[in-house]
Amino acid sequence: MMTQAETSTNTETFEPTIIVFACNWCSYAGADLAGVSRLKYPSNVRIVRVMCSGRVDPAFVMKAFLKGADGVMVAGCHPGDCHYLEGNLRAKERIDKMVEAMHILGFEVDRFRLEWISASEGKRFAQIMTEFTEQIRNLGPLKS
Repeated sequence: MMTQAETSTNTETFEPTIIVFACNWCSYAGADLAGVSRLKYPSNVRIVRVMCSGRVDPAFVMKAFLKGADGVMVAGCHPGDCHYLEGNLRAKERIDKMVEAMHILGFEVDRFRLEWISASEGKRFAQIMTEFTEQIRNLGPLKS
């Protein structure tokens, strides 16, 4: 059994791998704005640009976890602002079903997140990435 000091030391040294599937038109542009604005967010966030959050298949999310991601996020346009009209609503439906399945299978659903981030929200993008990374860091490494 680990002591409190050992647990906090392990948490401090653990740097999670975070995969973000980001919509080209909004969330990816928000990430770009964060970079151009020199806003800091954890360097262990890996962004995968997709044309629309609605095109993110739940299999992509599960594969990211199977390949070693400790946390996965899908980031898309705010509802009503989708470049493809209803792609983000399709993403929400898919994600809700996937989270339900993850819960039934006993998977830690706190390791997954869906966010709406617009192109003008660079500061919000950086803040969400920092918060999510800290959340995953507190959960510890994904147990295979």
